[in-house]
Amino acid sequence: MVKEIDDITGEIVDAAFKLHTGLGPGLLESVYEMVLARELQRRGLMVERQKAVSFEFDGMTFEDGFRVDLLVEGMVVVELKSVENLAPVHGIQLLTYLRLLKLPVGLLLNFGAATMKEGLHRIVNNYKPSPSASPRLRVNQTPHGPA
Repeated sequence: MVKEIDDITGEIVDAAFKLHTGLGPGLLESVYEMVLARELQRRGLMVERQKAVSFEFDGMTFEDGFRVDLLVEGMVVVELKSVENLAPVHGIQLLTYLRLLKLPVGLLLNFGAATMKEGLHRIVNNYKPSPSASPRLRVNQTPHGPA
């Protein structure tokens, strides 16, 4: 069965809330990455950690041009942070990853925020969620690309 993007992001958000509540803020990003990946795998999702991505630009090929923290079901990029406040560049960085991977949705999760609601940002690249998308997916949604 093919999972819908909104279902996948819903599972990721739910797992991130559980993780943030259980561990709290202040740990290394690598700890959150490892625990979140394991929780998502337990939920039946395919997760790739520190996935190296190659891309071409202007006739040049960049092998291992960047790494995504988590790639879930080959469709959703999850970028993890553990900082007091996100910088604007963090969302822009994730949007760049989405554009180069030609993927529509990514999640920027800041485990350093006081609450996961504050630390959750859904970045979209020319994507419109289905009308039945869960309202929890609309928290801090940052639209990018043409409407």
